[in-house]
Amino acid sequence: MKLFRQTLPAQLAVDKFIKRFTGSSFRFLHSSPDGFVEVHSPENEVVIALGSNVGDRVHNFNEALQMMKKSGISITRHGCLYETAPAYVTDQPHFLNSAVRAITKLGPHELLGVLKKIEKEMGRTKGIRYGPRPIDLDILFYGKFRVNSDVLTVPHERIWERPFVIAPLIDLLGSDVESDTVARWHSLSIHSGGLFESWEKLGGEGLVGRDGMKRVLPVGKTLWDWSERTSVMGVVNLTPDSFSDGGKFQSVDAAVSQVQSLISEGADIVDFGPQSTRPMADRISTQEELDRLIPVLEAVVKMPEMTGKLISVDTFYSEVASEAISKGAHMVNDVSGGQLDANMNKVVADLGVPYVVMHMRGDPTTMQNCENLEYDDVCKQVACGLYSRIADAEMSGVPAWRIITDPGLGFSKNTKHNLELLVGLPKIRAELARKSLAISHAPMLIGPSRKRFLGEICNRPSATDRDPATVACVTAGVLGGANIVRVHNVQDNVDAAKLCDAMLKCQR
Repeated sequence: MKLFRQTLPAQLAVDKFIKRFTGSSFRFLHSSPDGFVEVHSPENEVVIALGSNVGDRVHNFNEALQMMKKSGISITRHGCLYETAPAYVTDQPHFLNSAVRAITKLGPHELLGVLKKIEKEMGRTKGIRYGPRPIDLDILFYGKFRVNSDVLTVPHERIWERPFVIAPLIDLLGSDVESDTVARWHSLSIHSGGLFESWEKLGGEGLVGRDGMKRVLPVGKTLWDWSERTSVMGVVNLTPDSFSDGGKFQSVDAAVSQVQSLISEGADIVDFGPQSTRPMADRISTQEELDRLIPVLEAVVKMPEMTGKLISVDTFYSEVASEAISKGAHMVNDVSGGQLDANMNKVVADLGVPYVVMHMRGDPTTMQNCENLEYDDVCKQVACGLYSRIADAEMSGVPAWRIITDPGLGFSKNTKHNLELLVGLPKIRAELARKSLAISHAPMLIGPSRKRFLGEICNRPSATDRDPATVACVTAGVLGGANIVRVHNVQDNVDAAKLCDAMLKCQR
């Protein structure tokens, strides 16, 4: 018999983040004298853990997620992606681990059956317990219930001893408890402080970054541990009208020469901009962007110097993003965060590439008007805006483990706002964490290079005279938690980033 044990605490005090929780949230259950009930709810929120250590692990995750969606499991949120050392049976390859939140009408045993079918169709066999497997799918939570039957126990009985399960589970939460269901999950922890205490008891954030557990971002066939050091993104504008270097790199030869220069100076990523996004810039068409970008991209991907380097395309057009990725680019950098092309989120989801989501109000022609410059608390409101756009991307199928955040220095901000953001990067992460710990852990990019606010502060009207101020900005940003810096002058900022990384390592 499919049984659920109904546990109805009148109140639960977990840690300072958890609100009081009452039995009223169980009103949709049928009572039963022995404490067991059947679920008769049309939908329940669930948490499903994913693991893989055989074959192309990222592909296995993607395939499993697609099969889940086709089977009546609507995924709403994703944890970070972790590469972890094997547990129990240690003589096997490292695993990838994550978790997702989802909504489903499937009953718990129906859900279990679907997940087991997916595992089987993807090639999993019984084999050695805790041994290698192409995919492992476990139900961590089902609605607000404990589930106890001969074939299913929820919460999973060994969850509390497994950092590789708890870490992505915690990512699916916010530091604010947003619903009765989430409060219930906290109450199901074996620790009085809820899931957060369970994570801390295992070692918490101190575990992440060690050899046995790393947060990673998949790029092509590699897994990028962005926490190891700051990455420097060099800018190549293919435009006649960019504020700093417009007109310099419009020919293929000039662009290739600039890429060679950036790489020799230490750039990790090259970001191509086929359209100016300076204030009041005229918008060009998709075809004009492609005409500027594709010939350069085709030449650059053939360069031996690009081995081990990443190519980013700075566009808010989904068609340009798609074509660029097909020609060899690795990531999409969208200043609008999906706001200027309704297809962008879905296209990026299908492309399966990293996605830089930047905060901007309006578009380049309106972003600096009075309405778009009104903030009561710029860090809090930028974080809120970023989260909203990232949540839209997640609902379209872009997992959190492919997201890079950008607070958008210079975009719909004045000088004071930019300074507040620059010194407030930790606050932005904390505000993101209130909604999603996964997004708060995502790599953060900042792009202060040669921006107008630096000229205003330092009295440097010419953009090319703002490189020293850019170095100062990059230094402050990296020390404040930025992981990627987008700059025109690569050499000086590589040195600044190296020094900051050494300081942070010393501090740790």
